Formats: sequence, structure tokens, C-alpha cells
Amino acid sequence: MSLALARKYRPRRFAEVAVQSHVATTLRNAIAADRLGQAYLFCGPRGTGKTTLARVLAMALNCEAPSPDHEPCGRCACCERIWGGSTSLDVVEMDAASNRGVDDARELRERVMYAPSGAGRYKVYIIDEAHMLTREAWNTLLKVLEEPPPRVVFVFATTEPQKIQQAAAPVLSRVQRFDLRRIGPADVRSRLAAVLEAEGVTADAEALAMLARAADGSMRDALSLTDQALSLGGRALTAERVRDALGLVHEDEHLALLALVAERRAADVFGAVGRLADHGVDFAVLLVDFAELLRAQLAVVLGGALPDLSDRVREALAAQAPRFHAGDLLRMLHLAAEIEPQVRRSGQPQLLFETLLVRFALMDRTLDLESVLRGVGDGAGAGATPPSGIATGTSAPAPSRRAAPPERTAAPAQRAAPELETRSAPSRPAPAPRTPEIADAAPARVEGAMALDLNRLAEHWDAVVDRVQGAHGALLLSSTLAHATPSAVTAQGLVTITVGSEAHADVLRRGEAVVLAALQHRFPDARALAVTLVAAEGDRAPRRLNEEAVKADRMAMLRRQSPLLDAAVDALDLELLD
Repeated sequence: MSLALARKYRPRRFAEVAVQSHVATTLRNAIAADRLGQAYLFCGPRGTGKTTLARVLAMALNCEAPSPDHEPCGRCACCERIWGGSTSLDVVEMDAASNRGVDDARELRERVMYAPSGAGRYKVYIIDEAHMLTREAWNTLLKVLEEPPPRVVFVFATTEPQKIQQAAAPVLSRVQRFDLRRIGPADVRSRLAAVLEAEGVTADAEALAMLARAADGSMRDALSLTDQALSLGGRALTAERVRDALGLVHEDEHLALLALVAERRAADVFGAVGRLADHGVDFAVLLVDFAELLRAQLAVVLGGALPDLSDRVREALAAQAPRFHAGDLLRMLHLAAEIEPQVRRSGQPQLLFETLLVRFALMDRTLDLESVLRGVGDGAGAGATPPSGIATGTSAPAPSRRAAPPERTAAPAQRAAPELETRSAPSRPAPAPRTPEIADAAPARVEGAMALDLNRLAEHWDAVVDRVQGAHGALLLSSTLAHATPSAVTAQGLVTITVGSEAHADVLRRGEAVVLAALQHRFPDARALAVTLVAAEGDRAPRRLNEEAVKADRMAMLRRQSPLLDAAVDALDLELLD
């Protein structure tokens, strides 16, 4: 019976362990300098060489004919038994997943007391999946780990060291910890090429790249997947064979899905995904592969280095690049990462994947605000046409929109303007005509005035506070107003302000005329002011947040940070979407 590639080509020497040279060199030097530790902890993802390094260490300590640089020969009887995982008097391997209790730890502690089988030998205990040991088992081993008998070495291997930290933190101070790295695609391809050459199999570069991506940093997985692909027969490993063996979707299908998103053809998503479902694709794998394609597209848009891709995919991504914005691709990748665990667990993964693609196709495009501000700064005025592809919030420029930046835009912007998204919105209905009596009493509308609305009032509350302080010099009143919150407005122009103490309420009531004048400067529809006191701390009901309130707070913060953004919001009626 032939051995699997993962076992047949398991390294026998420190120098053969891929990527983990920082661990292999340290262990070999420790043997040479006679500074061997009593316990080691090997941490890292699966298939990166934890157990392999533990066995090579055991072979080096017990080899019958070690090399001058303290590498095991790999051919003597002792090395063969350890390398193959056979029974050895001096090397004991234990799977902590199935031997995790305190009784197993006590038995191990008793066995440690027996000396090695010969002079110059070491007893090596390899405990795999060490994070599965219980707290009681760790406590049983604690003393023997700190002061083990002579010529005894413990090696613990785990993929989840944080669990050991939680269950038995004192253990970490009694071991030397080594973190093994994930194995990159280039190293995986190099190793697979050497293995296939030794097996007399030719392989396409694209096939090796597909296996390396599917291995996800695990050399053992890469060799196992290669075995699976070779099982189809033949002495040549092609991309098509790898795709058939692993159930991968052809790259043309991924490019077709990306084209649907780029061209915003949401209606065609269902037919494309349905065809893939008819071929029995795994939608969890499909989502991961599509996310990798989005990542590659983002690299093309940003001008960065491309991952391992075929020439056909590179050309297709370069052609699609003008249709995408980096911000859109980042949002797509974020959504894909969020939904990926749900797709893996869901009983309807096709529905989730279809919904995600439709969201991508219908997603509002990111607006480059710098180009908008450039147009505003050139004196285009409120009625200027925004850049192509940008939809403003109104179908026609409103007469009340100001053409120049507000008084706060005198200072230059200190930050880069963030990117906002705009969407077409129905024109706001014109306010109802006032009766002559009310119109005569209403203050004259000033440039930049706007309709009274709670969300807009929250956005511009800092401007109201600034006007109270700047126009009237009322420091106490403006400070009190800064700690107040607009909580309600009515159609009749009544503005309700909430404060936290009776003293603050008295200050606002005494300065009601000043506050109302500041409000009317920006909101001419304001007619009266009401001050309410929030409940005591113990009786206060939690503030109810909704989507509009959160957006209003976010927009107010952005406008305070960037005067140019504040000017653009008023000039173009921008609305924050995300």
C-alpha cells in the first residue's frame, strides 16, 4: 500500500521543514550548545509543521548517527520508528483530544519518572492538540513541567494557544513558545513542484497555483489535495483536473459574475447563480473565490501588486477597472466577509449568495467629494451642474441654496475630505404658502436659511451655539446651550430643548430671546422656544436611537471636522448614506 504524499514526503531533517527556519535553527543550535529546554510549545495553523518539528527534534536527540551539524540521519532504526509514528520506548505521542482528563495526566506523570532506554538517549513526550487538556490535567503536569527528571523533554503542539492561556496561564512561563508561520502560496508551489517531480508527474503552473490557494497556508492540505487530484489518473496535472477534483468553479464564471456587478445587471444574477447551482457548486467556496477576485480587482484599481492570477484574468480585471471605484470594492469585500460565516451555516446558501450579488449590483456608487469641492471652489455657484454621474438631493437648484461657503469656511480644511455617497431623492415639497399675517411677522430669509427639521437642527446645532456666543457674547448662555439637546420641533415652529438640570433650564429661559434669534438666523420658521428638564439619573429612560438620529449625529461630526465638507453639503444637498 502506497503512502499518502503528506506522509511520504514528511521532512526528516530540520533543514527540510518549509518556512519554519526560525524554529528549526533555534532547536538545532540548542542541541549543539547543550541548552535544551525542558518543555516547548509549538503554536500555529494546521499543517504548518508543528508535529513534524516535534518528531525531528526527537529524532535528533536519539539518532544513532547524527550529522556534525546535529541533524538526524533519518535512516537509522530509531529515526525510522519516530518518523513513522511507530512504537518507541523513548518517544511517546499522545493526542490530547482523546486523552485530556486528569487520569491521563497522572499516568503520563508516572511514566516520566522512568529513565530513557539507553545512555545518551532522551525521553520525548509529544502532546498534540494540547489546548484540549482540562485545567485539572494541566495542574497535574505543572510541577513535572517545572522540574522534570533528567533527559526528559516535553513538546506541546496546538492551534489555539489562547485556550491554554485561559485554562492554565502558569504553564506558559514553564515552556519555550514558538509560533509557526502560515506557509505562503509561493512556498507551497515550490514544494509541490519538487514533490511532483519526484513522483514523475508534470504540472501546469496554473494547477499548482490553484492547489496553493486551496491549501490556505497548510502544506499538509496542499499535499492531500494534490493526492486527490492525482487520483483522477494520468501523469499530467492540469488546471482542469484540479478544478474537477476539488469542485472549483471555472474562472470564466467568476468573471461573468463580476461583469454583472460592474454593469449593474441585477436581474441577470438569478439566472447566472441558478446555472451554477445546477452544477452542484459549493456556495461557501464560491463566495470565498469571488471575494478573492474582488480583492484582485481592488489591487488593479489601486495599482498594487496582483496575486497569483492567470493571464486571462489579469486582462479581464484590467478591462473592468474603469467601472469600479476603490471605495465600492472595499464595501463589497466588507459585506462578503460579514456574510461568509452565514453562508457556511445556512440551509439556503444560494439565497444568501444571490442576495449579496444583487446588493452589489444595486449598490450606490461612491462619490469623489474632492472633484465636487473643486467645482464649488471654482465659483460655479449653487446652480452649477455637478460632475457627471453624481446625483444631488434635489431635481433643481433651490433658490435658498447659498452659492458661497458659509461663514465657517473661511479657515482652510485641515483634513482630507471624506468620501460621501449620494442618491437621487424626490424633491422636497415646497412649504405651504403663509397667510399675510404670518408672512408679515416672519423674519426675512437670509442666505443659507433652511426649513425647520429636527435632523437638520441637530446637524446645525453647533452653528446655533456659535452664533449665540459670537453675536451676543453670552458665554454662560452659549456654554449652557452647548450641553443642551434639541428634542422636538412642531409644524407651528415650536422648538423644544432638553437640558440636564434646573439651573441650565433657568439660564435658557432667561436667554430665550437670544436663543430664538440665533435659531431664526438659520431656521426662519422657528417661532417659539420651550425648555424641558430631563428625568433624574435613576428614572431616566434610555434614549431611543433610530437610523435617522445616528445619521444626523454622524453628519454633524463630519461637518465640524471639515469646513469644505460643510460647504459642499449645503451647496449640493448631499446626504450621508453609509
